[in-house]
Amino acid sequence: MIKKVIASICLLFSMGTFAQEGTSSPYSFYGIGDVKFKGNVENRSMGGLNVFSDSLHINLQNPASYGQLKFTTFTLGGSYNTSELKTNSGNGKARRTTIDYLALGFPISEKFGVGVGLMPYSSVGYKIQNTETIENPSIVKSKQFSGTGGVNRAFFGAGYKVNSNLRIGANIDYNFGEIETTSYEFWNIIQYGSRELNLSTIRGISFNTGAMWNKKINKKLDVYASLVYTPESTLRFSNKRDIAVVRPANNSDPVVIGDPSIQNVADTRLKLPSKLAIGAGIGEANKWMLGAEYTFQKSGNFANRFEDITNATYENSSKLSVGGYFIPDWDSFTSYMNRMTYRAGLRHENTGLIVAGKSINDTALTLGLGFPVSGSFSNINLGFEYGKRGTKDLNLVEENYLNLSVSLSLNDKWFVKRKYN
Repeated sequence: MIKKVIASICLLFSMGTFAQEGTSSPYSFYGIGDVKFKGNVENRSMGGLNVFSDSLHINLQNPASYGQLKFTTFTLGGSYNTSELKTNSGNGKARRTTIDYLALGFPISEKFGVGVGLMPYSSVGYKIQNTETIENPSIVKSKQFSGTGGVNRAFFGAGYKVNSNLRIGANIDYNFGEIETTSYEFWNIIQYGSRELNLSTIRGISFNTGAMWNKKINKKLDVYASLVYTPESTLRFSNKRDIAVVRPANNSDPVVIGDPSIQNVADTRLKLPSKLAIGAGIGEANKWMLGAEYTFQKSGNFANRFEDITNATYENSSKLSVGGYFIPDWDSFTSYMNRMTYRAGLRHENTGLIVAGKSINDTALTLGLGFPVSGSFSNINLGFEYGKRGTKDLNLVEENYLNLSVSLSLNDKWFVKRKYN
């Protein structure tokens, strides 16, 4: 039965692609969109905590974890998001289903392992309509804004086990994607309206390095520490813009009339900011763990794709994560629930985005369950995340969201030399 469930989930995920609209947040209009990747489901369920790793799971945010793998591990994760968007003048709801990551890690030797994978790193996806009366009540101006696309990331990394306590690793990432944003403007006293279409093609290379350390302090307890450093890197944006006259259409996008006017816009380069994450924890192997992690990102130098986006700036961002897991009895023969992993966490993040002079914060409570697959080292993981981002102050948008995430971690021994021909 479990195998049929796994096969069904894999088939469902395979129907999606990474060219997906992975967010409904109006804040994805800025920068490179809404940065979606926050680690695998196991770590996200502990508030995004990345202090701990084992020989069965890939820690996608710290490449040092590859050096600890004992089995070939294939992991696939996706999520369903529902959010309520509120302003002082109204509210709306949105839903999204996305693939979050696809990765493969395997040991080369007892001390060396590698990982490779693909994930949507950021997403743009919003539709906003605004209507206002200009002086005379009979003159009405309406605007429509929409955006799609984002940045995808393919990565390759390696990890090395220096000794029984210390592991180190590094990743190289290739970032690629497209972002398309469209705005329409109409006046009720004019027959036609205008459309501005912006298209950015994105390319760039980035890196990150990591270290993980653990040590026994008595017969039961271990202490853990982790460090991840991502140096600053550059994304190159090839930008295009065209302006067109459009005719309104009922229940569909406005229709372009005539040939669009191509505008000259400069290509841009955006600096992906450097990031440092430091964490520590304590726990009993295969039983429980509690930890905390602080992340600092030098995003004050970040910018928007086009220079004419003037209502948003950036500041250095930070994130605090606390969380852990509990396994009642990992090798119980009588109770499946005792073999399950129970996870929980809390995170608070200053995203670094400032809109209309207001910092945009993101706070979430997380819960998770790990279901072992009988007769194997594989497992299915569920994660729940309830949070709030933004504010209604200054007529901005407050987002209340609920994420339901699921992942598969399939483990087996590959590349085993035959004993008999």
